[in-house]
Amino acid sequence: MGAAILSDLLTEVLIPVAAVVGIAFALVQWVLVSKVKLTPGAAQPSGSASNKNGYGDYLIEEEEGLNEHNVVAKCADIQNAISEGATSFLLTEYQYVGIFMVAFAVLIFLFLGSVEGFSTKSQPCVYSKDQTCKPALANAIFSTISFLLGAVTSLVSGFLGMKIATYANARTTLEARKGVGKAFITAFRSGAVMGFLLAANGLLVLYIAINLFKLYYGDDWEGLFEAITGYGLGGSSMALFGRVGGGIYTKAADVGADLVGKVERNIPEDDPRNPAVIADNVGDNVGDIAGMGSDLFGSYAESSCAALVVASISSFGIEHNLTAMFYPLLISSMGIIVCLITTLFATDFFEIKSVKEIEPALKKQLIISTALMTVGIAIVSWIALPSTFTIFSFGVQKTVKNWELFFCVAIGLWAGLVIGFVTEYYTSNAYSPVQDVADSCRTGAATNVIFGLALGYKSVIIPIFAIAVSIFVSFSLAAMYGIAVAALGMLSTIATGLAIDAYGPISDNAGGIAEMAGMSHRIRERTDALDAAGNTTAAIGKGFAIGSAALVSLALFGAFVSRAAISTVDVLTPKVFIGLIVGAMLPYWFSAMTMKSVGSAALKMVEEVRRQFNTIPGIMEGTAKPDYATCVKISTDASIKEMIPPGALVMLTPLIVGTLFGVETLSGVLAGALVSGVQASALVTWSEILSILFCFAKIAISASNTGGAWDNAKKYIEAGASEHARSLGPKGSDPHKAAVIGDTIGDPLKDTSGPSLNILIKLMAVESLVFAPFFATHGGILFKLL
Repeated sequence: MGAAILSDLLTEVLIPVAAVVGIAFALVQWVLVSKVKLTPGAAQPSGSASNKNGYGDYLIEEEEGLNEHNVVAKCADIQNAISEGATSFLLTEYQYVGIFMVAFAVLIFLFLGSVEGFSTKSQPCVYSKDQTCKPALANAIFSTISFLLGAVTSLVSGFLGMKIATYANARTTLEARKGVGKAFITAFRSGAVMGFLLAANGLLVLYIAINLFKLYYGDDWEGLFEAITGYGLGGSSMALFGRVGGGIYTKAADVGADLVGKVERNIPEDDPRNPAVIADNVGDNVGDIAGMGSDLFGSYAESSCAALVVASISSFGIEHNLTAMFYPLLISSMGIIVCLITTLFATDFFEIKSVKEIEPALKKQLIISTALMTVGIAIVSWIALPSTFTIFSFGVQKTVKNWELFFCVAIGLWAGLVIGFVTEYYTSNAYSPVQDVADSCRTGAATNVIFGLALGYKSVIIPIFAIAVSIFVSFSLAAMYGIAVAALGMLSTIATGLAIDAYGPISDNAGGIAEMAGMSHRIRERTDALDAAGNTTAAIGKGFAIGSAALVSLALFGAFVSRAAISTVDVLTPKVFIGLIVGAMLPYWFSAMTMKSVGSAALKMVEEVRRQFNTIPGIMEGTAKPDYATCVKISTDASIKEMIPPGALVMLTPLIVGTLFGVETLSGVLAGALVSGVQASALVTWSEILSILFCFAKIAISASNTGGAWDNAKKYIEAGASEHARSLGPKGSDPHKAAVIGDTIGDPLKDTSGPSLNILIKLMAVESLVFAPFFATHGGILFKLL
């Protein structure tokens, strides 16, 4: 079938080099951000040599006669409070998550080790019965290790992202004094630090783990890459708790601050008189930064693991073709280089001179990275793959050409771009959908809610078609491996995606700091413009996460069906049908739990904020300082307590269903689909497989876009940048209050329930794959007893 042009030795060198380059580039961006000092100092003349990117520009505060020392000192104090609150919460959360991590690692070892009674003898390979593979006990040990590696990498990714964001928020505020372009560069560079660190660390740890495991497994690549799937499980399980816990934290504070401060007391957003304002700003970092970082890391790890598992039982693994086997890692390596070049367009090649240029600049990042990555995929596919090879497809080897695999990755990449553009259209206040939602506020909150829900439902149409087309094409060309690399294609520009996603919360914090530091209205206008664009970029990031989750969960489902030796799954049998309806119910159960958790926490926050306004004299006059610590504690306690039930629902469902009811019922829960075997190979009925998969995706996309639209409709009214917007304002008007109510309803949708659903579908799929050997051997206890 031919050999790849790229040698195995060069492959072994290029992957870690690309990861190291990504880490080095992140550090360079951090150094550039650190040049913005949080200490007072005289500005240099604008013509000096240090004026690159505006670091020596005169400040508008100097023109307005404001005190430079007081402004910078206040920004530094507020930043420290936010950073300390975010660090304290994450460390508290990680203590609880650490206990779970250790307990679940023990479960993995016990379940997988018991498959062969903890035997140390070699066993027949699952897919090649005439060959022997390492014992099940080895799979248990190495799956446990890879789970811990993925979990720790996910936690570190989220924590680093939070630290970088809290380091950059006040610096973005201070740069806004020089112009919106300077603030944009600082926020975007800070986001790039997170994006490149996460992408590079995820790739490097996975590469090192594979090579270390290979020292034991040797030629047993089937067992090696089956054990590696624990890496994806560890990443997503930590992401679930990070997303749910952080989402509950941030939305409890946000809803409490808005309902009492903006609606009842008619004070500005992020006003220092509001007791919940620090908790609100902390929440942006622990939810939208740490949670999103862990989430996208989990997607990357799972898509890589799904591709590697299928490849290991295809010609790549059978013939021990290392370069072709590492094709997913080479795609990610190319993605780091492409994103590095793309970032320079935003920070060095072009300059933002006005507010209206912010969103186009972010859109260009998506377009440039996608176009360059398409070329990069073509190069990798040409040099790393044989001209012809086989891919395992439900019991048979399907012949595939290298150009067909290129199309699989490319269609996932371009589907992500389509989802990004559609998300921008439905969540940006520059377009008619959000402006229509804002206009509906004329008649109150009820019509605002109706219009927002309608927008969310409508916004899922094109993304679902994009996902469906990419699934159909990639499966037709390369079976489940094609779907796995399509998901990887959608995530190949993850460094850029995370940069524009992290940019949003950083800008949001910058606006809050400007308000709390008492900076001029001109500064707040600039930070509000950055924040409005950030809401759109956050929605785009969630769209990428949801789309990739749909693809990777389907690829993992295919790997699970093969590993569990399921030849025929008939939806007409009770075993599968009960799984089908339970699977269809899960997103509603999960959403109900997370929404209620936010509501309960927000209720406590509202009561506390009202109590402080009513009982502490001088808050409204600004002569007394609110008790910020109590509000921070309410959000922390509520999120830690409330994240456990939704997490338990997701983590325990596959274990309970697989153990008690067996792999057939579990397959129904995972995909809600009929898998009929009318020939030697299983034939998949796509309309039924996709039905429950898209049920998850539609709920998640709709929730994310609805919340983003409500948020930007509120900001559209507040900014008053057009005649239409001014007719709805100003702040404090009845339409504005209706918009605030819509925003508070959308907050848990876009930042808690919606983004957590994509973790739900992929986490259950990868967990089922990891435990598939146990379920296939000992599962279905109840049916065996009957």
